[in-house]
Amino acid sequence: MPTNTATGSAVRRFHPRPEATVRLVCLPHAGGSASAYFGLSRDLSPEIDLLAVQYPGRQDRREEACLTDLHEMAAEVVAGILPYLDRPVALFGHSMGATVAFESARLLEREHGHTPARLFLSGRRAPCTQRPDSVHRRDDAGLLAEVRLLSGTASAVLEDEEIMRMALPALRGDYTAIETYRPEPGVVTAAPLTVLTGSDDIRTSADEAAAWARHSTTECAVHTFTGGHFFLNDHLAAIARLVERHLLG
Repeated sequence: MPTNTATGSAVRRFHPRPEATVRLVCLPHAGGSASAYFGLSRDLSPEIDLLAVQYPGRQDRREEACLTDLHEMAAEVVAGILPYLDRPVALFGHSMGATVAFESARLLEREHGHTPARLFLSGRRAPCTQRPDSVHRRDDAGLLAEVRLLSGTASAVLEDEEIMRMALPALRGDYTAIETYRPEPGVVTAAPLTVLTGSDDIRTSADEAAAWARHSTTECAVHTFTGGHFFLNDHLAAIARLVERHLLG
């Protein structure tokens, strides 16, 4: 079983735990990278092996073309985690990553006969609650304005022209993927769902979070945390305990 991955591979492991009883595959938000999950990896029990996905077009994969189709992103995720299905696997996705996690789970079920142990869907409305978003069509200034609105990146980074110029292709590619995503009618997974949402998230209402229940044939529980779209960053310890309760019993 690989413990380290090379550039070009989708999977990153910050704290390899080869003896863990379950794996947790984590999918970043739009414009995000695998390193977004370093803190969660650090805080989790040694019994959970966290695998963070690095989408192409950023950090150590910045020379690769960004993907602009969410189903292609899910296919890459599934291809990357196939070697790790030797034990139960759960998926965790934040914002865009939640939808990538959902479609990755459906692909695992459909093509590989593998149902994830659980999906943790954070900061994203259910696929059945579409909004007419068009951020990906904005100019660079408009795209960065959305990022600032959601406070997904430290303000110091947002003011660094060189860093943001490097980040723009990934941001635009990811926003294109999530905003052009059109789920098939009635799409479901057999995996149980745990939905996490922020009390003040302007991009996901309480009703839109609860609507994830329509996409599972088993169960769906919603947990609300204080904060906006990136509430995750302020509640890492609590979320780590929530993940452990669901995966370790």
